[in-house]
Amino acid sequence: MWKEFKEFAVKGNVVDLAVGVLIGAAFGKIVTSLVEDVVMPPIGLLLGKADFSNLFVNLSGGTYTSVAEANAAGAATINYGLFINTLINFLIVALAIFFVIKVINRVRRQEKDKEVTAPTNEEKLLMEIRDALIANVDRLKPI
Repeated sequence: MWKEFKEFAVKGNVVDLAVGVLIGAAFGKIVTSLVEDVVMPPIGLLLGKADFSNLFVNLSGGTYTSVAEANAAGAATINYGLFINTLINFLIVALAIFFVIKVINRVRRQEKDKEVTAPTNEEKLLMEIRDALIANVDRLKPI
């Protein structure tokens, strides 16, 4: 059982997946900071709010100035500002992944285009037949 696990864990796909997860987690933190610290403050300013993450609907009837204050009081809230932050996080990550995949596909296509494969025996035979037919057609043309 240990031998099978070792073979599984050392396979390239598993290692690649682990590296991808770690890089994805770090990238997620970068995107979260980008959204919360760079993107959302100007949007919050345009909406007339100092802190976009504090946009919420209070369902409890009390008066609270922030989500943290409402949470501390145990009030039920709909935190739509935090939801919008998370949604923008997702869109940025999805867009970044789209561009990475697009670049990878372009590189793969370029590498595939560079590969020149030798014709198979069947292809060689078909080319000979084609050439023989062309030669015969040229002989049959009227002068």
